[in-house]
Amino acid sequence: MFGFYRIAAGVPRQNVADVDYNVEQILKLAEAGQAEEAAVMIFPELAVTGYSCADLFHNRMLLTAAEHGVRRLLRELPDGPLFAIGAPVEFRNRLFNAALVIRNHRLLGIVPKSNLPNYREFYEKRYFSSGWNLRGETLTYAGEDRVPIGVDLLFETPDGVRIGVEICEDMWSVIPPSSRLALAGATLLLNLSASNELVGKADYRRGLVARQSASCVAVYAYVSCGVHESTTDVVCGGHALIAENGTVILDSERFGRESVLYTGDVDLERVATARLSDSPFASGVEMSENQVWRRLDTEALRAPSALRRQISPQPFVPQQSAVRDERCREIFAIQSAGLAKRIEHTRAESLVIGISGGLDSTLALLVCVNTMKLLGRSPGEVIAITMPGFGTTDRTYNNAVGLCRKLGVTLREISIKNACLEHFEAIGHDPDKHNVVYENSQARERTQILLDVANQTGGIAVGTGDLSELAMGWCTYNGDHISMYSVNCSVPKTLIRYVIGWVGDNSDAEVKAILDDVIATPVSPELLPAQEDGAISQKTEDIIGPYEVHDFFLYHFLKYGAAPEKLLYLAVAAFGDVYSESALRNFLKTFLRRFFSQQFKRSCMPDGPKVGTISLSPRGDWRMPSDAAARQWLESLEK
Repeated sequence: MFGFYRIAAGVPRQNVADVDYNVEQILKLAEAGQAEEAAVMIFPELAVTGYSCADLFHNRMLLTAAEHGVRRLLRELPDGPLFAIGAPVEFRNRLFNAALVIRNHRLLGIVPKSNLPNYREFYEKRYFSSGWNLRGETLTYAGEDRVPIGVDLLFETPDGVRIGVEICEDMWSVIPPSSRLALAGATLLLNLSASNELVGKADYRRGLVARQSASCVAVYAYVSCGVHESTTDVVCGGHALIAENGTVILDSERFGRESVLYTGDVDLERVATARLSDSPFASGVEMSENQVWRRLDTEALRAPSALRRQISPQPFVPQQSAVRDERCREIFAIQSAGLAKRIEHTRAESLVIGISGGLDSTLALLVCVNTMKLLGRSPGEVIAITMPGFGTTDRTYNNAVGLCRKLGVTLREISIKNACLEHFEAIGHDPDKHNVVYENSQARERTQILLDVANQTGGIAVGTGDLSELAMGWCTYNGDHISMYSVNCSVPKTLIRYVIGWVGDNSDAEVKAILDDVIATPVSPELLPAQEDGAISQKTEDIIGPYEVHDFFLYHFLKYGAAPEKLLYLAVAAFGDVYSESALRNFLKTFLRRFFSQQFKRSCMPDGPKVGTISLSPRGDWRMPSDAAARQWLESLEK
């Protein structure tokens, strides 16, 4: 189902060296995992015996019991999920701390631990050998013949899922085996661990899992043994973590007293796409050492019948307020730094900006004022021009004028009505005909004024259009589409509100009040006459659909190359309680149709700073033929 799979991490109760009890607990959690529709289940390092058996690992009875326990697991583990379970494995007079990969009553392979800790509270080299040089080998174990054993194993399904396994300390090493496994194609990395708890260690462990998933561009699933390991010198907490390309999607409770199963739904298709377009992964493969891998086939993994993963309806906007505030602060700083450099380079004597009282021009004005402050210059060198037209309303006009006065910029008012009427007469257009000519002539007249005033004052005209408008082509070609520097060009509409709100929170009460009303004002180009009561008649989102939905499509389409069917599936998961599936399908058709048809505007967009991971600059992130056809994308929504 679009690359989604449910990963389960089991933390069973344990009795140290009591194999029968431990196997029983593993089986109970395995049954629960199957009922939860888990595709893959992982259990801790040496879960069959317990990690802290110490010198008992040299006792023949324990090793024999462990092998018999594995025989029982092979018989009784439920069909369907792929299991990775830790156990000691003897091979050619050496003992290995190993992960057993089991599916449908078959032992698919055995992966030994490479990096054995032997410092402070750890002394694994007393019992185990490193498996680093173990490659290309097979053994007979637990009644299974010719079982592959080694660190050269990759487990593959027909639908392209590739799974690699490492054990605990492997992740802490300078070059983890999982890095090599990822370069060999593994998108799902499993770590069976027995990490003890120390003050601050959980935070470090969490960061390590997140970083490894990010550097490998992979899903990384980790589980550690729980509190029933020996507490002679240390305590384990049963920490389970799942990270997807740097984002932690499961961070379990610790110190539970009972067997517990944690699950997380991961998107392996998203990971695979990110490797193609959004990372230096290919270069890493090209520069990696040649290594022979044994690729072990297994059946396709089960997809969950329903997605439990939370899909954020605003992927550009952090959900946590503290993180969101920091994001807004950084965006504002990037915008200001970019504009400051352009002022210094051009030796501009002024900044000229059209101010309408809407979201985009408000943010651009705030950036202009802040930039002048950074350069030690007066806000009066910002020339804000309000250009009332046929659709300007009192609300937006008053907000624009009030904000300019509070910020101390130079305010000019230049009406465009007479110029547009004169233009209509010159080209023979009926001013009562409110079509695209009527609308676009106003946008182009405003742009002409801004560019001419910039020339007049030795300045640069600052653009106000945002990322969402560029994606939808909701700008007039050679009108508001053009400027000398565009500060909002990679800020999406859904995020602009929060950046303005952040500035308001850090401003005086009067400025904040104006900014709050700007945020609450409906998005409109105000190119059509207002209603009789003075209210805005032309609301952008009534015409092209809600920007929150289009920003959602833009994020998943550009960042992860999601196909239309997946975009719709994700949108239903994110917005299903707000919009019907049929409405979302229509919004998606509009997005795709406009995104493809309006590329010609993006192909010649002005300079402007990239602030996030997504940009539509033809010189940077997005190169697309202006005549590319949307037919296949649109037709897929009709099936």
